[in-house]
Parts: sequence; structure tokens; C-alpha cells
Amino acid sequence: MSEVVSAAAARRIALAAQGFGKAHPAAVTRRNLIGVMDRLQVLQIDSVNVFERSHYLPIYARMGAYDKSRLDQLAFAPGSGYLEYWGHEATFLPVDMWPLFRWRMDQFRAKALADKNGWASDRLDFLEWLRSELRDNGPMAASEVEHDANTRRGPWWGWSDVKVGLETLFRWGEVVSAGRAGFERRYALAENILPPAILDARVERPDAIRELVLRGVRAHGLGTLDDIADYFRLPSAETRVALRELEDAGSVRPASVEGWERRGKPREVWIDPQAKRPRAIRADALLSPFDPVVWARDRALRLFDFHYRIEIYTPAHKRVHGYYVLPVLIDDKICARVDLKNDRQNRQLLVRSAWAEPDADADTAPRLAALLRRTALWQGCETVVVENKGTMAAELADAMRAVPDAALTH
Repeated sequence: MSEVVSAAAARRIALAAQGFGKAHPAAVTRRNLIGVMDRLQVLQIDSVNVFERSHYLPIYARMGAYDKSRLDQLAFAPGSGYLEYWGHEATFLPVDMWPLFRWRMDQFRAKALADKNGWASDRLDFLEWLRSELRDNGPMAASEVEHDANTRRGPWWGWSDVKVGLETLFRWGEVVSAGRAGFERRYALAENILPPAILDARVERPDAIRELVLRGVRAHGLGTLDDIADYFRLPSAETRVALRELEDAGSVRPASVEGWERRGKPREVWIDPQAKRPRAIRADALLSPFDPVVWARDRALRLFDFHYRIEIYTPAHKRVHGYYVLPVLIDDKICARVDLKNDRQNRQLLVRSAWAEPDADADTAPRLAALLRRTALWQGCETVVVENKGTMAAELADAMRAVPDAALTH
């Protein structure tokens, strides 16, 4: 008989699995960073820098203020134990996970070459030339490759054929990330970066998917089929097969969560038998739009009753909450959302808008104000400016004026 979990307990299990509920360390060490990255398994990359690049934010949400250069050393340095691949979207992940995605690399290659009129099929000689350039010159950014085809097409986001070719080989697993220059990815042949034990490892597709499903359950604590499949963007049918096998082995257990229904029936849920079950979660955190806690919008709605859509690509006059809106986690609830911008020239953290959720606790504004003070300090800002937009703007502005100096050293 499957376990029935209350909605509140499900929230706490999910947050604990993601590393919330622990006191922040006095100083964030390399070991702390590795602990968070290994717990999450994947750290999603996004180039938007209006407040802070997304991959820095999950660490901050779980650990508090830290030296971002330490994460750069882990994420960007060849041989650090981490590299980039399409683990969810573009993500940093532990090197030992790379063989678990060979089936995806093979799938990308087969699909590209099956289209005889497609980009890759039409440029096989060009792809071989790119391989030889990396073989002869070592790691290179796309901008460093000299070729007539290295010209952007269209507006600023249009990729040159060189960039498309390198990204194609990257998806196929022939090329891997070798750090970044600024924020531009550097590419190298896989055999020049990966240790032989990783490069030569072969994991059959069903075995790889089963291992990824197990890691997804552990990262979530508990989840539906859709939740678990989405963590590493796995096919639903194969995820279900893997879950049944893991259930038979006792590695996951069936459950249901009160209120998680579809067409009036309880949804199937699987839970990590080793998941922590705290009675309470203490947290004050800004969540990146690409944090695993909220990146699956349907899961965020079920867990927190939080309807969330990122509006970066929405025309300004149609935006409801703002451009770069971060959910605000207070203990085990999402109580608010804020649109943040780092005005680096004037060293100001701008709160373009602030919105309270319907069930926000009475202490949300003062706790958010203290969090924003600490965040400004972490970002090198001297002041926090709350603009008069949103249902919480006035209350937050008042709370900001009342934040004691001690909040800056919390």
C-alpha cells in the first residue's frame, strides 16, 4: 500500500532534498559548493545578467553570500570535476554524469544526419575541418576560429556557421566545454579534456535512464512522473519503466500527495526512501527563474500554489510582474516575487517591482528587506532602491528603512 503524504510535508521534503533548511555556513568553502552542486546534479546556465547570471543564484539561495570566483573555478576550469552539457537545458554537471548522456548525444547525431538536406548533412567537410582546428590548436572559443563562415547571420543573436558547427559537435559529444572566456564557451575535443575512464565508459540507454531517474527522485525528494522525467528531460515512457524497476528494487517507493490530483484521481508519486522529512523549514531565499525548485512551473503550482511565468521575452507593455522576476522563498512557502536589477554603474540594487502572494505571512516584508540588504552587499551594491510598483512595494520600502545594520552580517 502506498504512503499518503500531506501537501505541507511534500513541500518540506522537496525543499530539504534541494538543500534548504540548513543554517548558512560562516564562510562558504569549496566543499560547500561541491555539496550543493552534487545535490542538485545540474546547475542551469542562462546568459541574462540584468541582476545576476542564473547559475550563481542557487548556491546563494542555499548557502548565503559567497565568493563567485570559487564557483567559476569549479564550473569553468578544465579538470575541475565539472563540465557543461544538456543535462536539463544547458547545465553544469559532474563529469561522472557525462557517460549517462551518451544516448542523448547519439540521438542528437542520428537525428541531424538523418535529414539529408539538413545543416549537418550539408556540411560534413566543414565539421571535419572544425575537428582538425581543435586538434591542431587546442581549446578555442568560436570567435577565435578563423574562417569565412565565422560571420554572424541576422541580428546580434544570429550564430555563425562556426558557432553552429561547434555547438553541433558539442551536442554529439565529440566536443566538450573547456571553460569560458568572459562568458563565451571554449571548445575542445573530448579526448583532450576527459579522462579515459569517462571517455571510454559505455552505459546502455536503459541503464543510463534508470540511473538518471534515480538521481532525479533523490534531487526532488518526491515527485510525479512528469516531475522526475523533466529533471533531466527524459522520455516519459522510459522514465515510467525505470521507476517501476527502481520500485521493484526498493530504491524508490510509491506514494500519493494530498491534493495532487488529475481528473479527480490521485496522481502517482514516487518518493526517495532516504528523503529527509523535517517538521519545519527555515529559509529566506531568492530563487532564480531556473532554480530546480521552480523551473517546472506545474510542479511549483502543486507544491506552493504559485503560478509563475518568466516574462523576459514578453513585450514590456504586456508584462504583469516585470522583466527578471525572482520568487521569494520564506520558510516553506513562496510568499512574494520581486523584479530585480543590479545597477552596477551606480552600485544600486533596484527593486523594480515587489508583489505579495495571497497567503504571504505577516513578516514577509521585513524578512525580504533584510534578505535584499544582504543580497545588495553580496552584489557589491551600496544601496537598495524600491520602486513604487507592485502590491508589496510600499510595505517593502517601509521595511527597508527599518532593517537594522545587523542584517548585513547575517
